[in-house]
Amino acid sequence: MGVKAMLPSYELGFYALVVTCAVLYSGSGIFEASRDSMNRKAFRDAIKPGWHYFGRKMDVADFEWVMWFTSFRNVIIFALSGHVLFGKICSMTVPQHRAVMYMIYGVLAVLGSMGLVYLMIILSHCLLLYSVALAKQKWLCYVAGLCCLASFKVEPFGSWQSGFVTGAFDLQDVLFYGGCTFTIMRCMSFALESSEREEGIYSIFDLLKYNFYLPFFFFGPVMTFDQFHAQVSTRELRRKDDEMKNIRVNALLHVGAIVAVDIFFHFFYILTLPSDLKFVNRLSDWSLAGLAYSNLVYDWVKAAVMFGVINTIARLDHLDPPQPPKCITMLYIFAETHFDRGINDWLCKYVYDHLGENHDNILKELVASITTFAITTLWLGPCELVYIWSLFNCFGLNFELWVQKFFQLGPFAKLEAKLSGAMSRRIRAAFGAVNFWAIVLYNILALNSLEFALLVTKRLLVMGFPVSTLSIWFITYCGVQLIKERERILAIEEEEKGDKAKVE
Repeated sequence: MGVKAMLPSYELGFYALVVTCAVLYSGSGIFEASRDSMNRKAFRDAIKPGWHYFGRKMDVADFEWVMWFTSFRNVIIFALSGHVLFGKICSMTVPQHRAVMYMIYGVLAVLGSMGLVYLMIILSHCLLLYSVALAKQKWLCYVAGLCCLASFKVEPFGSWQSGFVTGAFDLQDVLFYGGCTFTIMRCMSFALESSEREEGIYSIFDLLKYNFYLPFFFFGPVMTFDQFHAQVSTRELRRKDDEMKNIRVNALLHVGAIVAVDIFFHFFYILTLPSDLKFVNRLSDWSLAGLAYSNLVYDWVKAAVMFGVINTIARLDHLDPPQPPKCITMLYIFAETHFDRGINDWLCKYVYDHLGENHDNILKELVASITTFAITTLWLGPCELVYIWSLFNCFGLNFELWVQKFFQLGPFAKLEAKLSGAMSRRIRAAFGAVNFWAIVLYNILALNSLEFALLVTKRLLVMGFPVSTLSIWFITYCGVQLIKERERILAIEEEEKGDKAKVE
């Protein structure tokens, strides 16, 4: 109820004004803290010389972002540019064999960047899981796949395998574990899809074509085998209306996002500040809340840029890859919280939806979510921080269902039925605001540290109560109402498209 309920325009305008003023006020506090801490000895390793003419240094605390645009920049440009050129030639000359050509290019790129031993390790895992797939037993595919994944994520097995790869360069560990773990997920998808195939099994070459598609190989996203196989097997390659225009627009947006992040890092040290808890503890509650929220937004931007660039390449190859993650600004529901849409799609298809079915039964939902987060914990790498993150997010996902079931009971359902749609929307937004901050607090565990998450929680819920707590809750409520308004507009547009399609 209340999904398509309208609110007065002046009320929405007031919400927008409140959120805008709060963001500006919180941002000014972070800006001042960044300016004052620019030359602190504690930040010397994480803040490097940047734009001298502006008198600003740059926050370089994020290893991944720095890696992409320094040591890995030329490799990315060379490898992906070669793939685009190679893919274009194949699409024009031998479209029926383009998957084979992509595989050959991918194998050569992996061989050239990581060496023969690494390629043999990858092929050995592919051969092992292909052999398991021949049995056409799902449970065996799960067991074998998760054991292979554990061999890279649990010591000493991971170090033992990486020790076979000779040579040393800055990106060796990143490429080794990225390529290996994504390979296991793809091989599991292949094995599970083969288990469901009624007529025979897919060939080993189908698996190799799937796994060695270079844009997805090292960093994902994971595209399930059934989707990849169907799309790459298409012989008639046709572009949709305005598809190339959309690709160019998305490419420009990603370039703009990269420039924006670079500018942002010169004026807001959101990644470095949380590392000094004594300094952060002197910030105001508003600045601290903005700092925690900014870290989640940045991590989404980073994921959106990485997957966006890869997806652009895939679309040039006539594929429809998993979409970038939904912006954390637009989230107030745990079920939609993910930073990797490919892994999320994989987990939903093979684990969460399979066990949880329609997600209405509390017990089945509990089993499905626990199993999903157990596999996610293995995927991320078992450690204390990941255990805590998984526990809290698993609880949040189930708590949503518990609350939903509770308020669907007779007395509450009758009470809501008496309310107008607008009032129902306001009440739901109030609960959504609490959920929003639960998502923020649970996820900065993984993005920053347990100590920083505890500090933010203590300041906002204990020391800041009631003024800061209620103020931030109200501002978040205003933000959730704006999100709901966007959802209402999108729901109406989808309904109109459906009606139009029926008429035609």
